[in-house]
Amino acid sequence: MKYAFRNAYFSSSFSRSINPNPKPHPPLSLLSPLHTAIPTSPASLRNLRPPLFPTRCCSSSSSSSPMADGQSHGPPPPPPSPSGTLLEKQFQHFRHHLDESVGLRDRIRAVATEIESATRLMHSSLLLVHQSGPVPEVLEKAKAQIGVLKEIFHRLAEILRECPGQYYRYHGDWRSETQTVVSLLAFMQWLETGNLLIHTEAEEKLGLNNSQFGLDIEDYLVGICFMSNELPRYVVNQVTAGDYDCPRKVLKFLTDLHAAFRMLNLRNDFLRKKFDGMKYDLRRVEEVYYDVKIRGLAAIGDSTGDQGIQGDS
Repeated sequence: MKYAFRNAYFSSSFSRSINPNPKPHPPLSLLSPLHTAIPTSPASLRNLRPPLFPTRCCSSSSSSSPMADGQSHGPPPPPPSPSGTLLEKQFQHFRHHLDESVGLRDRIRAVATEIESATRLMHSSLLLVHQSGPVPEVLEKAKAQIGVLKEIFHRLAEILRECPGQYYRYHGDWRSETQTVVSLLAFMQWLETGNLLIHTEAEEKLGLNNSQFGLDIEDYLVGICFMSNELPRYVVNQVTAGDYDCPRKVLKFLTDLHAAFRMLNLRNDFLRKKFDGMKYDLRRVEEVYYDVKIRGLAAIGDSTGDQGIQGDS
């Protein structure tokens, strides 16, 4: 405080020495608005603060500006190119085509599930053969499912008529089921007649027409290979039950079947692997027949059948 008063005293005395006749200051009421005192209260300071976004004075002509009509000052958007329109149409067609394909495949798989269900019932009936059950009764119970399978394959053919020329596109959806059906039908044919089920006979049993919806040749051959896997077990069970002539019959049949497969030029695929499995089936039946033969359990007068087997092998 003392320092401030001292500075004020010296400054006033210095100004008088320079200007001995100073003019009196005008009263505060005569000062211009620019020289009025600045308020120091927080509310007044807040009022004096400039706005962050200055407002524009809107004239009457602003209502006729493009912005008021909702229009922008930029250029109009370009029209769609012809290539973009064609691309969109193409993928819309693809989407429609794929949706139809998915729906058709779901229907085919539903029918294939019914084929598998009927095949399971047929297989469970044929398993009684390995327990030395009466063959006519077992076959009669298993044949009851052939009519069911024929009706199911007929419905599958009706579905495939909706997409002509697309047989092998959807063939994988029922291939394994068809191979199992052929193997069971061939096993039933052998139990009943002792002969092999021919391809045309398999188509006839399933109600298939080769011109529209037929039985694929590879599916038939794979089914025959599956059927040969059941024969070694059948031979062992029959010998256990006292049928010592069964190994000779099965060996003759498998030898002829293996020789027929030798005529085919099979590549390294699934069918080739199944054919290689047939060789092991044939070897197992030969071992059973050998055991029966050296123990003297073979039927009397079996030498004719032995000569025929040796000639075929």
